[in-house]
Amino acid sequence: MTATILILFTGTYLGMALGRFPGLSIDRTGIALVAAILLLATGALDTTQLVAAVDFPTIFILLGLMILSAQYAGSGFYDWCALKVAQAANSPARLLAVIVLVAGGLSAVLANDVVVFAMTPMLCVGLQARKLDPRPYLIGLAGAANAGSAATVIGNPQNILIGQVGHLDFWRFLAVCAGPALAAMIIVYVTVLLVWRGRFGEPEGKGQVAPVTLDRWQLGKAVAATLALLVLFTRDIPQEHAVLLIAGIMMISRRMASRDMLGMVDWHLLVLFAALFAINHALGLTGIPAALVGDLRAVGWLPDRLAVMLPLSLAGSNTIGNVPAVILLLAAWPSPPEGALYGLALLSTLAGNLLLPGSLANIIVAERAAASGVRLGFVEHARCGVPMALLSMAVAAVWLWAGGWMGL
Repeated sequence: MTATILILFTGTYLGMALGRFPGLSIDRTGIALVAAILLLATGALDTTQLVAAVDFPTIFILLGLMILSAQYAGSGFYDWCALKVAQAANSPARLLAVIVLVAGGLSAVLANDVVVFAMTPMLCVGLQARKLDPRPYLIGLAGAANAGSAATVIGNPQNILIGQVGHLDFWRFLAVCAGPALAAMIIVYVTVLLVWRGRFGEPEGKGQVAPVTLDRWQLGKAVAATLALLVLFTRDIPQEHAVLLIAGIMMISRRMASRDMLGMVDWHLLVLFAALFAINHALGLTGIPAALVGDLRAVGWLPDRLAVMLPLSLAGSNTIGNVPAVILLLAAWPSPPEGALYGLALLSTLAGNLLLPGSLANIIVAERAAASGVRLGFVEHARCGVPMALLSMAVAAVWLWAGGWMGL
């Protein structure tokens, strides 16, 4: 049975790295789901083991935040925000600054994947209407969304999982990670500005774009719910309970149908998480991860030091992706110290800016832009992504070392 588990595990993470298998249309979520099904079919896991493997608090937090974000989307806020940002400034430098601030700020509270999914199409429309090349602004959007999301324990899927594994306090996480996240946003802005200098073009007016209707009542509900959630995070109740409570309240509405709100949930991401939990649990049953961790501990190569965590985060995030990499690492490393969890959250997130496939937010921006007629290529992104990631990770590493959270 160990051989079966190893084959399915290796095939799954090979699929994570490639994004799909050649000749097939199956994507990362489909690959992980098929592997989980085969684990059941071959008897490597039974139903009870599979259910026990899934970290439901993490799934619940993701689901609740997606429902809260659906409230914002249903009010027209994301489209309105993207359009206003595209029309905001008369110079490329100021326009880029607004995009970075808005994307980074929203991602810290509403999760980066959701923010870029909603904002990319309208941002493309608004920029094209002003005769601007959307590509540098889209790189800024994705980079800032990744950077801003590193600030909070709910900013992105991997941070949510890390927070649940370590039972990390929302406000303490913010105190540790907000500084490097803000510095990374500044690095994103400066990098894109320098790499694309002289090639932005000059904005032509505000362009002719269809107006966006903003439902202020629904937006008010979303903002009130977000503030209530932050207050609940100061109370001694599980984070997943707080998020689900707010999500349940959002679904009680006279104007927005619950079917529509649930239709905005990224079920593919939730299935991916659940399937990867099962696959990693099956590997754990073989005893291989425990033996590997023991060997690494014996030679002093556990990722609780920056010398190990930095290259591990950079390699993992830009091969199999930062979400699968974090799930895999935490499954094999059951009791990481608190400082290492902060380091993992910061470094795995910031490493996702290196290459286009490095984070789900990057992929979403590229795919949504392509649907709007804008092609954001691998090399174009890498010209900004490589310096953005390396510089921001260096700043984060110095911060973690100086604050005593991680050693060299």
